[in-house]
Amino acid sequence: MKAKNASCSFCGRKKDETLMLISGLEAHICEQCADQAHKIVEQELGFGKTETEKELADTAAFTLPRPDEIKKYLDQYVIGQDEAKKVLSVSVYNHYKRVLHPQEADEVELEKSNILMVGETGTGKTLLARSLAKYLNVPFCIADATVLTEAGYVGDDVESILSRLLQVANYDAAAAEKGIIYLDEIDKISRKGDNPSITRDVSGEGVQQGLLKILEGTVANVAPEGGRKHPEQKYVKIDTRNILFICGGAFDGIEKIISRRIQSRAVGFKNGERSEVAKQDVLRHISPADLKKFGLIPEIIGRLPIITSLEPLDKEALRRILTEPKNALIKQYEKLFGMENISLQIDKEVIDFIVEQAHDNQLGARGLRGICEAILLDYMYDAPVKKGNNKKLKITLQDAQDKWERNKKIFKAA
Repeated sequence: MKAKNASCSFCGRKKDETLMLISGLEAHICEQCADQAHKIVEQELGFGKTETEKELADTAAFTLPRPDEIKKYLDQYVIGQDEAKKVLSVSVYNHYKRVLHPQEADEVELEKSNILMVGETGTGKTLLARSLAKYLNVPFCIADATVLTEAGYVGDDVESILSRLLQVANYDAAAAEKGIIYLDEIDKISRKGDNPSITRDVSGEGVQQGLLKILEGTVANVAPEGGRKHPEQKYVKIDTRNILFICGGAFDGIEKIISRRIQSRAVGFKNGERSEVAKQDVLRHISPADLKKFGLIPEIIGRLPIITSLEPLDKEALRRILTEPKNALIKQYEKLFGMENISLQIDKEVIDFIVEQAHDNQLGARGLRGICEAILLDYMYDAPVKKGNNKKLKITLQDAQDKWERNKKIFKAA
């Protein structure tokens, strides 16, 4: 029998109608019949579990931490942002309470509580979402809203986000349906102005319309390998009702909208310097009406009921980020040099210099790494050559200033 004409010897499906066709000496079996045969063997021999039993076992194995335990874990990785941590901890706790306790038909139905985080670049939005998923041990993926376009146009459609989550869950649809998706740069798909578009906006309002169903909860046909859909492609059905969506964006300029609403100045000036405290206070007053004026459609705002803002990072916060968290940058570089048997010592003045540069560039915590890379680039280049037994490398302020001036153009361009 020719391979292209092969079909399952049990159900008769042709090769192009199956995801997998296993060949024997004179027969073939598709993945669905193989799975069914496996279940029959388990039941007949008495060592298998029914789907209900497996679901109950998975539920029992998942221990839902309390909100205070979630926040305590986040404190180890994210400096500051206490208000945002509390909001996330409570929202995630309530979401998985809802998932773990299926509602009866006659009971009060608990709606999904997706989350929107608003904050400047580098304030910890992505790190908060990633740390949450790591702690809960659930499938997690990060998607960028800027690459999405309306269905039928060049780019990724909204279902491609679910494809990534399915891949992270090792193609286990049941696990993916209890995962977390972090949708970054959601402010970049805002429509121009507060009014509906009269022309087609395929990467703005069109994407928002496409996101509505998966945010609320729907059964979507997902291409396992990602990419655009086409008629011959195999699909996996994903129910998004229990997938938690955390959306984040900088929403640059929204403080002016908030300021006009509350009739106060969003940004003050004192001695020619920008007042970060004023901006921070204004962001705390963000409301759905402000998001609508910014360009999010009312329907998508309604599907993101939990809104929290992240505070801009001051110099003290940046200094703590460098040294205190479990995965602090300084600790990471010490470990990297330690692998070469080199003991790295960085003077306090160097820490202050790095913080000063990051604060002046207004790149938040994300800018710290580029500055560290510029300062340590030459040392990391030479480290494998100078590898030895317990060698010491001390970085002084003069060293840091010289290396920064020499290498900063490389990392500023990046």
